[in-house]
Amino acid sequence: MNLKFLASFLLLCAVVLYSTKRSDKVQEQAERNFWNKERRANSVRKKSLDALNYITIPDTILNMKPLSMTEEIRDYLKDLKDLSALPIVNLTGISNTDLKLAYGTANITVLTEYDSHYTNMVTILQKLAQCLVDHNEKELATEVLEFAVSTGTDVSRTYYLLASLYQENGQKTRIRELIAAASSLNTMMKDSIIQKLESILASTSSQEQL
Repeated sequence: MNLKFLASFLLLCAVVLYSTKRSDKVQEQAERNFWNKERRANSVRKKSLDALNYITIPDTILNMKPLSMTEEIRDYLKDLKDLSALPIVNLTGISNTDLKLAYGTANITVLTEYDSHYTNMVTILQKLAQCLVDHNEKELATEVLEFAVSTGTDVSRTYYLLASLYQENGQKTRIRELIAAASSLNTMMKDSIIQKLESILASTSSQEQL
């Protein structure tokens, strides 16, 4: 019995040792691939940024006139107006290495700024939409949220708030469209956003059956 136990133990040790060595080799190869890619990226010359997908904030949002024009809403609209004069590009999920490969090392600082403008924009859009909802300006809030989603935002609260507005109106088709939009996101938040949206959709369907 002891011999069988010893044999099983030694076999287990061998399997663990093999798995560990294999994992180490995979990690080492991944690191080599990364640094090779990084070296190639650092040698790429500066390229034109004309083909980037620049984002324009719609005038209907910048010039909206809600009935409840609070100071907070006015400040958000002013911030968006200021941002609208800057280059805005969604680069979420794209590594600096890939950006250098695509546009050259010399452009990385500029691209980081463009992406920072985008992050600021979707953050302000979310805050503005929530403020509009709080003041019962739900149609305007929906417009703001739908624009944010159209740009590929990964701000989860934007999806949840928009889905809740659709749910209020029994718009299951729009929630499904929202799930489809979330499915194309290039972010770690994608799965959790989709799961929550599917829960809201299921809840909407259940309410209709009551």
